[in-house]
Amino acid sequence: MSFINSILNVFVGSKSKKDLKEVEGIVKQILIFEKEFSLLTHDELRSKTVLFKNIIKDSRNPFNNKIETLNSKIQSSSNIDEKDEYYTEIDLIKEESNKNVEEVLNEILPQAFAVVKETAKRFKENSEITVKSNEFDLRLSSEKTYVKTDGDSVIWSNKWDAAGKNVVWDMIHYDVQLIGGIVLHRGKVAEMQTGEVKTLVATLPVYLNALTGNGVHLVTVNDYLAKRDSAWMAPIFEFHGLSIDCIDYHSPNSKERRKAYNADITYGTNNEFGFDYLRDNMAHSSKDLVQRKHAYSIVDEVDSVLVDDARTPLIISGPVPKGDIHEFNELKPRIYDIVKKQKDLLTQVLSKAKKLIAEGNNEEGGFHLLQVFRGLPKNTALIKYLSQEGIKQLLQKTENFYMQDNNREMPKVDLDLFFVIDEKNNQIELTDKGIDTISNKNEDSNFFVLPNLSIELTQIENKKLELSEEVEEKEKVYNDFSTKSERIHTLNQLLKAYTLFEKNTEYVVMDNKVKIVDEQTGRIMDGRRYSDGLHQAIEAKENVKIEDATQTFASITLQNYFRMYNKLSGMTGTAITEAGELWDIYKLDVVEIPTNKPISRKDQNDLIYKTKREKYNAVTEDVTKISNQGRPVLIGTASVEISELLARMLTIRKINHNVLNAKLHKKEADIVSQAGNAGIVTIATNMAGRGTDIKISDQIKNDGGLAIIGTERHDSRRVDRQLRGRAGRQGDPGSSQFYVSLEDNLMRLFGSDRVAKMMDRMGLEEGEVIQHSMMTKTIERAQKKVEENNFGIRKRLLEYDDVMNVQREIIYKRRKHCLEGERLKVDIASMIYDTCEILVSNSKGSNNYKDYEFDIARFFSMNSTYNEEEFKSIDEDEIFQETYKKAFEFYNAKMISSATKVFPVIKNVYESASNNFERIVVPFTDGNKTLNVVSNLENAYNSEGKTLVNDFEKNISLAIIDEAWKVHLRKMDELKQSVQLAVHEQKDPLVIYKEEAYILFGSMIEKVNKDIILFLFNGELPSKDPSNIREDRRVRRQQKFNISKEEVLNSDEIASKNRKAGENVSQSNNYVDTVVREVKKIGRNEKVTIKNVTSGETKSVKYKVAENFIKKGEWVIFNE
Repeated sequence: MSFINSILNVFVGSKSKKDLKEVEGIVKQILIFEKEFSLLTHDELRSKTVLFKNIIKDSRNPFNNKIETLNSKIQSSSNIDEKDEYYTEIDLIKEESNKNVEEVLNEILPQAFAVVKETAKRFKENSEITVKSNEFDLRLSSEKTYVKTDGDSVIWSNKWDAAGKNVVWDMIHYDVQLIGGIVLHRGKVAEMQTGEVKTLVATLPVYLNALTGNGVHLVTVNDYLAKRDSAWMAPIFEFHGLSIDCIDYHSPNSKERRKAYNADITYGTNNEFGFDYLRDNMAHSSKDLVQRKHAYSIVDEVDSVLVDDARTPLIISGPVPKGDIHEFNELKPRIYDIVKKQKDLLTQVLSKAKKLIAEGNNEEGGFHLLQVFRGLPKNTALIKYLSQEGIKQLLQKTENFYMQDNNREMPKVDLDLFFVIDEKNNQIELTDKGIDTISNKNEDSNFFVLPNLSIELTQIENKKLELSEEVEEKEKVYNDFSTKSERIHTLNQLLKAYTLFEKNTEYVVMDNKVKIVDEQTGRIMDGRRYSDGLHQAIEAKENVKIEDATQTFASITLQNYFRMYNKLSGMTGTAITEAGELWDIYKLDVVEIPTNKPISRKDQNDLIYKTKREKYNAVTEDVTKISNQGRPVLIGTASVEISELLARMLTIRKINHNVLNAKLHKKEADIVSQAGNAGIVTIATNMAGRGTDIKISDQIKNDGGLAIIGTERHDSRRVDRQLRGRAGRQGDPGSSQFYVSLEDNLMRLFGSDRVAKMMDRMGLEEGEVIQHSMMTKTIERAQKKVEENNFGIRKRLLEYDDVMNVQREIIYKRRKHCLEGERLKVDIASMIYDTCEILVSNSKGSNNYKDYEFDIARFFSMNSTYNEEEFKSIDEDEIFQETYKKAFEFYNAKMISSATKVFPVIKNVYESASNNFERIVVPFTDGNKTLNVVSNLENAYNSEGKTLVNDFEKNISLAIIDEAWKVHLRKMDELKQSVQLAVHEQKDPLVIYKEEAYILFGSMIEKVNKDIILFLFNGELPSKDPSNIREDRRVRRQQKFNISKEEVLNSDEIASKNRKAGENVSQSNNYVDTVVREVKKIGRNEKVTIKNVTSGETKSVKYKVAENFIKKGEWVIFNE
């Protein structure tokens, strides 16, 4: 590929050069304006911001005038269809207005950037800046220490506190930073090297886009950076009258957080932005909403947020019925026992394999070696043995033989094993021997064997039982299936916990809790849990409290959250390796920004050893040598365990060192501050990579700068580049060296066998090393394999969430209309329309007047306008249109009538001297259930009950939508797990998921519409007694929901090839029908024969008509 790229560069030219050429002219314009603005007074410079805002305002006026005209038409119109058209037109006008504003921003960009650069220069050159005060300055002076009043003037200081650190402003934008700013404004990713001060670059596009008043979100990877950067950059923006805030300072759903979002510029972490979006879409009052529309976002460390974190959905969950019931503790002893037996067995098998291979019997020896590899691939003795000459090649040759013809011979290898592990795909599967071993002798022989649903259901149907008996028998089969699938799933997750997940590598145990360690940063990820019950399995393994199972109430992937922004951009030091993914998913182009000073760091080719022991000995030798030269050393490790091992080795050599890992994260700031001192050795996990700034003195620069030692190659090239980037900032000298062994995970799983063959051919002795550019490229190719695999995982996850996202947007849009109230009337009219269409279609399809008459009375509380003869003779469309017209008229009349009826009660409460209520709770009932409606008493009184009726519509709609959505999410969770059965039928689970999800969502929407209509048409005050109306004394408090980011393990962990058919279909039988189909799917317009179970009458109708008969329980589909 690099060869092809080099040829393309010859004929087409380098992409990076083209990107830079595009912005050269704009940079020159900025520098011209900067020179011009340097002659302005401080007040004249500040007045430029007012000028820019006025230009933007003038460009919006024509569009705002059109919107005002349409809004007045909406207020005066009583025609629902007209209103709907006006609302659609308003949305289009707003889009045009935003496009027009974007063009204006492009025109004023050179001047705006020059204003920001000139402001930075003046803050650097002046310890104090005096300007005429305005209202914004006076408010700031009471809140900020760096703004003081002096008569009619205010004095701005260039010293302030940035999240606990005192700073003196000393930065001015370089020309290359201007390029970065232009790239960010254009909605692209700017790749800038470490030390190029990305935070300062962001001030340029942030200022420009904040002028619109739509809000700019600057997203960081952790709350420390969000708080630090918002405080660090604040005076540059505030000097020009732009407000700035950080959401991480404030509690969720609070007034303070809403104020932070209403600021011109809002800083915050990716998680909090995402969770606020979900919380907003669970709110029950418009006052609880905090976010505005998603206009423009700049994502710092964009590859970490949009790539690494993209596989972890944001989830708000709550307790589920019987969520504390599980079998982890009961099954744990059996798994512990079987894992021990497999270890004991394979220890003997490995010894036998070594003996046979030493005797020259490679065929049998290779067979036993493959058994060990299939049973315990992480066995230390096996890994060490595979590093010997020719052994890895023998294993690969044997594996290839048994894998041929679609793994036809592999059962022979697995025959003696208790379970088989596929380490690459993080999967595990019990063998028949394993199932027999864990089954107790006094248990059912099928205790861990799933029943064959299709066979057992067919057997029941063949018995020709009564309908009630048949249903009961089938229910027993479903119960057995659900229980056993959950049991087998629990077993598999416990097996993974014991064999694939290592303490202090993938996770740590702190405060009696299992906490995941981020493989990219080495930091603890509080609140994140492994999905699919794996976290509970690890908790059982570590003997800590097993948390209860939860149910999803709201969820979204970061991919779909950030795709909601009208304009998205990002910055990082390592994006080019993920350029393909950033473009495919987000349509973000990556532009490489040149450094201000050339990089002088020396990056050495990798040193490759046979074993880890040799590698670590070489690391300690070299670290000792470099440290004695007076240079600081940063050692990067992949896990807590390795960092502690190296610490012990350096202690033996009496080398002073600091250790930074997930266990010691509280000391991070102190350790990093010392890391650049002479002779200091810092051992760190990836925590010392991204975002860590290590500064060195001039003396150390003369001695060669910071030395980076990588103890192994990470799966991702970006993580290695981030570690390297700690040295060589702003042209500083430095060096980087990676040490690799054939026992490293990357080399074992994805490394080319060419490396092993090369070392064998050269006949290297223990301790000898290979170092060559060809070998380094081979390792990078292995990293690319992993990256491609991870991209596939994230893309698959997104494809599933895209299905949910379509549904999510529809539901959240309807919730928004309920909360705001403006378009709710249109939504209700649409619900009446859809319900009328279904009722008339079903009744006309079966030509059943009685059904029509019954449904009209049931849903709309009105009598039919047709007699039976008219119904049968008149065209279906005419009946539908007339029914809709009458129903809508009746509804409007009922709402007016309801306001009239309720007003005397409201009047009585309002005028009573003993009542001093502000908000009231009014009960409404439809005869079956009662729902409370909260409303403002004074507004209800002044509007003669009309606002109470409006609140009635809002509250009822919200309550029914939320309840249905919660149930639907649970069904979708179960569907996502159960469709994996399609793998066994050679079908794509995603295709099945899309089809079933469409049907499920259609059914849910139909039910929501009918339930809302039913309550709105039938809802009344239960009595006219004023004592039934009480004060709303509830202090609005947040429900205790769990917020988490579930760790999705790999290429559809849910679509696990090794999971037994039907695992996790359901924890409840209520939803089995949504995920199990025993007969061919019937189209809604297909003709079916139905039979009345009482009279025996049969009739042929369309399936969409038959559905309503079948639901009532009186009719069944009859197969002749």
